Amino acid sequence: MSLGLRGATAFAPATVANVAVGFDILGFAVEAAGDRVRVTRAKEPSVTILEITDDAGAPFGPGIPLDPSRNTATVGLSALLEERRLDFGFEVSISKGIALGSGLGGSAASAVAALVAANALLERPLAAEDLMPFALLGEQAASGAIHPDNVAPCLLGGLTLVTSLSPFRCVRLPVPREILTVLVHPRLRVDTRGARRLLRAEVPLADLVKQTASLAGFVAGCYTDDLELIRQSLRDHVVEPQRATLIPAFAEVKAAALAEGALGASISGSGPTVFAWVASPEAAERVRHSMLRAFMEHGGAEADSWVSPVSEHGARVLNEE
Repeated sequence: MSLGLRGATAFAPATVANVAVGFDILGFAVEAAGDRVRVTRAKEPSVTILEITDDAGAPFGPGIPLDPSRNTATVGLSALLEERRLDFGFEVSISKGIALGSGLGGSAASAVAALVAANALLERPLAAEDLMPFALLGEQAASGAIHPDNVAPCLLGGLTLVTSLSPFRCVRLPVPREILTVLVHPRLRVDTRGARRLLRAEVPLADLVKQTASLAGFVAGCYTDDLELIRQSLRDHVVEPQRATLIPAFAEVKAAALAEGALGASISGSGPTVFAWVASPEAAERVRHSMLRAFMEHGGAEADSWVSPVSEHGARVLNEE
C-alpha cells in the first residue's frame, strides 16, 4: 500500500452457492452482477456507513441496516480494525448491484468488497485467503450461520469446494470450457435465515448416499471434462426438495430448463433465483427463454435473467485514491 492512499473501491461478484450437490461447501462466481463498496480512511478508529445506494446511484431503500455492527459489509471491517489494532478507521459507501434475498450472494458480496477495499489501505495488506474469517462474520450477520459457499468464490473466483473451515481449506475446481450458467431471478425475496430453518437436522441414510454420489460424480465430471457425468450428477436429493416450495413454479421452471437441454438446474443459494448449466450459447438462450416463460405462465412472476460463464475472477480493487 502507498501510505498516501485515502480510499479504494472494490467490486465483488454475485455467486451461486450449493450448486445442487454441495450444500454449504460448493459455489461459483458469475459475471452477471455484483456489489461495489468504497472505503475511505477516517481519523477515528471506528467504522461508519455513509450511504447505501443501488448500482444507478439511487438510495437503496429499506432492508439494510446502517448500524455498522449489524451490516454485513461492515461487521468484518470492525473485526479487522480491532485485530490489526489500526490507528485509523473506515468510512463506507455501499453500491448494491445484487437484489436482497435473491440467492445470488449479496451479503457475501458486500462483505467481501468492503474487506478487499479496506485491505488496499493497510500498510501490510493481507492475502485474499486471510480475509476469509472476516468475510464469514458478515455472512453470519446476514443468515445466522457461518457458511463459506458464497464467500469463497466471491473472494477467490471460479468454482470452489471448501473442505475445512478451521483451518480454512479450499480447492478450486476446473470447469469445462463449454459451460455457461443461466440465471433466472423471479422478482421475489427469500429470507436466508428462514430458508435455513426449513431444513431438517437429520438426513435419511439413503439420501446421504445419493447426495454423496452426486457430489463425487460432479467433481469427477469437472476434472475429466465429462459433460454427461455432470448431467447425471447435478441432482440435489437433500436440500432442493425441502426448499422448492419457496419458489413459485420451481418444478415447472426446472423441467423447462431440462427439456431444452440443460445439464442440470437447481436453486441458487436459498433462492428464489434458479440456475442451470448448459454447454453452448445456443442452449443457453433456449433454456433462458423456457425458464422465463415457465415462471410467468405457471408462477405468475416476472423475472430477470442472465447468461454468464463461471467467472475466473473474484473480488478486485477497481480504483485507488
